[in-house]
This record gives sequence, structure tokens and C-alpha cells, in this order.
Amino acid sequence: MTTYIDINCDMGESYGRWTLGADEEVMPHITSANIACGFHGGDPHVIRKTVELAVQHGVAVGAHPGLPDLMGFGRRRMEISPQELKDIHRYQVGALSAFAQAAGTKLQHVKAHGIQYFMFEENLPLGRASGEQIVELDPNLILMTMAMTKYDTEVRKVPKLRVAAEGFADRVYADDGQLVSRKLGKDALVSDPAKAADQAVRMVMEGKVKTISGKVIDAKIQTICIHGDSPGAEKIVAAVRDGLVKAGATVKPLRDWL
Repeated sequence: MTTYIDINCDMGESYGRWTLGADEEVMPHITSANIACGFHGGDPHVIRKTVELAVQHGVAVGAHPGLPDLMGFGRRRMEISPQELKDIHRYQVGALSAFAQAAGTKLQHVKAHGIQYFMFEENLPLGRASGEQIVELDPNLILMTMAMTKYDTEVRKVPKLRVAAEGFADRVYADDGQLVSRKLGKDALVSDPAKAADQAVRMVMEGKVKTISGKVIDAKIQTICIHGDSPGAEKIVAAVRDGLVKAGATVKPLRDWL
């Protein structure tokens, strides 16, 4: 039986004269790009260039909607209602969809950015709204969620919604399946490409991940993420893809097999 896996990365988060990430080096190694839509990062010119870069490399295009907080890079909590969340996401997904159409492709997926994963975990109606928004807009779109979360369980109850659970190759897991807080600095990150590749292979081939305490927990995933703004992201993503292929996984965009 073939083991399929998608590799995704957050892209297009540069803005104006500010450059973030190594998009041109990372893009050849991934299969799905989560492209910032202008609220937490990205701007119209960056969006166009990033979509074109993805198309050039046969990478599936997805929207990466953030909270309207450019200064805080979408990593600060905001008090919003489920309907406000739908509106914020739809505005951004619509913008990215227009750029994708102009480049001769269409959106594959949507993945919320930044603090929203934590907000959804604490406020399930908010998380559910992120899934309902997609079904209302286009039921063919896939929602990326974080594996092993209440958010993932909640959105799977939304009728007709397609969901892909995500694991992280470059982050350390806590015993409860959550990511260790970035406030712990280097202890929260897997910065060694070989270790990130090992973590990815174990998650994909065995459905397991080792936590910060050494405990091994279940991790059923359909897509694996590498953060584009991590130091040395291009080396990490290349090692992860190489490791997965050598382990016998078939690396393809979600649109081809989910």
C-alpha cells in the first residue's frame, strides 16, 4: 500500500522592503505552499510573485489567512466573533484566489496562520467557523488543521468539509500533542535537518512522534509542515523530503490523492 504525504510551507510573508524566509530555495522541495494574503504578511506584488513561483515548480497553491495585525505578524490574540473570522478569512482567500486564477491555477487549500490555532483550541465555535467558511465558499477546498487537537476533531463535524491534519517536522511536541511554546526559544525548535527528517519519517511511516519528555504519542497526519521563516529552512525541507522518499513515502500535493 502506497504511503502518500504532502509537504507544506508558509510562503510569501515578505512585505514591501521587508524580506522574510527563503522562498526561492524552499519552493522546489515542497508540494503545497501556504501563501500569506496581506493581513499578517505579504502584499499584492509578493502574492503574485509567490503564486507564479509555486506554479513554476508544480506546487499546489493555498491561502494562509492571518489576523489583521501586520505589526504583530498575526501572532497576537484578537477578540473576534465566528462571523468576523469568516469575513476575515473570506476576504483573504478571495484575494489569493484571484491571483491563482490569473496564474492559470486554482486554490487547493486554506491554512490559518499564527495565533489562530491556539484561539481555535480555546474557542471551538471560532475553529468551526474556519471550516464552515470553506464549505460556504468552495467545498472542493481542503482545510489544513493541526493533528491531535480539539480543533481538528471539531471541524471534522462540519458536513462536506475536506480536512488534512498537519504534523510539524521542525517543532518540538509536548506530551499532550500540542507544540512546545516558542517562548522556550531553541528548546521549541528542531533546527538540525537530520533530526527534522527523522521526526517527519516517523510521523508519516509509523504515525508516531517523540515528545519533549521522551514519550512516544500517536500522530496521524496527511501533510507535514516546515516553517519557512526558520533559520536554515531550505536545508531542513530538503532533508525532510529526501528522508521521506528514502523511507518509501510518495511525496505529492494533497489535490492528487486526498
